[in-house]
Amino acid sequence: MQGFDLTYDGFEPASETLREALTSTGNGYFCTRGTAEWEDMGSVHYPGTYAHGGYNRETTIFDGYPVLNEDLVNLPNWLVLKLRIEGEAAIRFGSVELLDYQHTYDIRFALVRRDLRFRDHAGRVTTLTSRRFVSMAYSHQAGIEWTLVPENWSGRVEVVTALDGRMTNHMVARYRELEGRHLDPVSPRTFGPEIIALKVQTRQSNIYVAEAARTQVFLGERLHLNGPVGVERSLHQMQDYIQQVLAFDVEQGKPARVEKMVALFTSRDNAITEPLTAAGRHVLRYPRFDDALDEHQSAWTELWDSCDIQLPREPRAQLLLRLHIAHVLQVCSRHTARHDAGVPARGLNGEAYRGHVFWDELYVYPYLNLRLPEITRALLLYRYRRLAEARAAACEAGYRGAMFPWQSGSDGTEETQQVHLNPLSGQWDPDLSHNQRHVSAAIFYNVWRYYQATDDLEFLRDYGAELMLEITRFWASIAHYNPGRQRYEIHGVMGPDEFHERYPGAEQAGLRNNAYTNAMAAWISATMPQVLDLLPASRSAMLRRYLHVTDEELRVWEDMSRRMYLPFHDGVISQFEGYADLEELDWDHYRAAYPNIQRMDRILKAEGKDPNCFKVAKQADAVMLFFLFDHDELRAVFERLGYGYDRDLARRTIEYYDRRTSHGSTLSFVTFAGVLAGLDPASSWDRFLVALESDVSDVQGGTTKEGIHMGVMSGTLDLLQRSFMGSSIGDDGVLRLQPRLLDRLDGVALCMRFRGTSLRVSVKGGELIVFAQAEGFRWPLRVGVGPDIHELSPGGTCVFKLPAEASSPPPRDAGDRR
Repeated sequence: MQGFDLTYDGFEPASETLREALTSTGNGYFCTRGTAEWEDMGSVHYPGTYAHGGYNRETTIFDGYPVLNEDLVNLPNWLVLKLRIEGEAAIRFGSVELLDYQHTYDIRFALVRRDLRFRDHAGRVTTLTSRRFVSMAYSHQAGIEWTLVPENWSGRVEVVTALDGRMTNHMVARYRELEGRHLDPVSPRTFGPEIIALKVQTRQSNIYVAEAARTQVFLGERLHLNGPVGVERSLHQMQDYIQQVLAFDVEQGKPARVEKMVALFTSRDNAITEPLTAAGRHVLRYPRFDDALDEHQSAWTELWDSCDIQLPREPRAQLLLRLHIAHVLQVCSRHTARHDAGVPARGLNGEAYRGHVFWDELYVYPYLNLRLPEITRALLLYRYRRLAEARAAACEAGYRGAMFPWQSGSDGTEETQQVHLNPLSGQWDPDLSHNQRHVSAAIFYNVWRYYQATDDLEFLRDYGAELMLEITRFWASIAHYNPGRQRYEIHGVMGPDEFHERYPGAEQAGLRNNAYTNAMAAWISATMPQVLDLLPASRSAMLRRYLHVTDEELRVWEDMSRRMYLPFHDGVISQFEGYADLEELDWDHYRAAYPNIQRMDRILKAEGKDPNCFKVAKQADAVMLFFLFDHDELRAVFERLGYGYDRDLARRTIEYYDRRTSHGSTLSFVTFAGVLAGLDPASSWDRFLVALESDVSDVQGGTTKEGIHMGVMSGTLDLLQRSFMGSSIGDDGVLRLQPRLLDRLDGVALCMRFRGTSLRVSVKGGELIVFAQAEGFRWPLRVGVGPDIHELSPGGTCVFKLPAEASSPPPRDAGDRR
């Protein structure tokens, strides 16, 4: 299939850590960066392996003050394979002359391949091809294959195969003053002559991690058919490191093949007695590399059948969309659904944000909801299992209900750092981002959108409604009624913008009446009664008794949904109360003075200025409202509150903040692309392309190497399905589609799973075609374009004409296609 290869020609040391992040390979349980097997951790390379839930907390002393940080731990490095020729030093990029080099990432199968041809100092020319994968078929399995060809020499080689437990967390420069040692050694072990194994333990969380590796050599004319040959093996082991050296002879022009099959287990896994025994037992049973790779590829093929997005007219966008799909599925797969896992904002590909879970899941779930909803369901349970901590946090802060943390890790306590290093000034500044209470609103929104896409009333009954009730109760307790305005207000919070933490000169942190936060609270207050009405009467009554939800609380929620205060100025939504009084920034000056102004907050602080004083946004949170809700939904919220909502409000507000936003977060490009899709399609497409390029081209200048951005990768996929294809699901249960940018979308095809039924949606020649698979069809489904709604039957196809005008004629039935 075309459009599935990301290829780098030539070795560039300065780009290597970026390439390692982008060519990571994972399976939704663990993920390993695309580092060359023969390279050690250093300034050029950073081998890293991370698993869901693999957190550890450590303490660093700053000026006598203890600072806690919980990290997603860099686990033992299973990659290690090194080549020594005639007893000399191991081959590295820096020790040989590279004659040819290509680093390829097969996106379709998350397969890392390196082809290098090199000349060593003795004039020996050697070709080495490396392939590796982390199995999508079996969550604990990974494999490496080397094919070695001596071109102008024969002789003896040694292959060092190792498991290295001496890893630390030191990838991110601004965290390096924080304690990064998270692993304690336990024991090395062997399981027979071919298998080495290593067990370590996290220092605080007491998670045992075990890896086992079986390394074999294949020689002869029929490498892939012959069995492994006997080789000379020597063993060296320490408490936190174990290696074998495999010595054998090679002949000029004849290939030799090395296979390393690996198993990784932790004490958090199910159905094991303990991880070291499990790793050794499983790797002993693993098939040969080729057979394991076939199973891995079959599992990926099944995923692509459900998850691919075809965009034939835009080959570059097509490639990057598929790269994003691959990375999303490597972090959130069916394997993930079997574990207690959230969505780390930077995936399992690096150490930025310390592997914490933020609100970025808001951008991740829309794509999964309509393809792999069982994964969203499991990820939402990560929040449900931490409901007790959210309740405790609300209580300690003087609120009711559940207040979820801005940064979450192992147990759902607040993991947001107290101080943050500004790399421009070198100063540690106070970090107040824990005041972003809107993460609780995002969780409520995620549960509701999941239900709309799946009609999973069982989840709503058993888990979702309780989550939503406690979040609604929190917003009712953090809000207070202002008799002068006869409105409810929320003070002391921070919006998604993040550049504004407090008012200029104020000692107290937080802002008054952040528009995004208040509008979300009003929407939640209006939606919660609908949720209760959906539940069986007995369950609704039981939840109210269990949570002591009174009639007075229901009355307050109803009142909040009608009288929450929203600030405005000059005909636009104010980001927060008082925003209009801030200073305008000289944008022309800063664009001329700095090559990149995305992190304008750091620039201003380095100049001794306070970002709180200026009309500048990292990501304009008032604009988020138009991204999360369509016109009719948002109009209903505003009109229920008694505020006017004309069609031009969106355009005015978006244009106002577009001029004042630095896009310091890659999510900002996604948001603006989404809100502009119906207002300025050309500009929307341009922002979409920037969002697509943001990781692969590292538009933030060094952040992608620290871990891919799950939000922006998922967000680009959601942009195509929701903003460009115009998909939405209303309270009436109709899947509506309104494709835009038809010149670019002609030929687009994607699959959706709507309420249990698989659909294939495509645009061709000015027509929208929706096909419903008969297999798994649950009940008649309704699909609409504009006001025209058609009911699909099993195996049925519906075709809508897509004229340039806003409205469309009724669909014509194209009959059954099977």
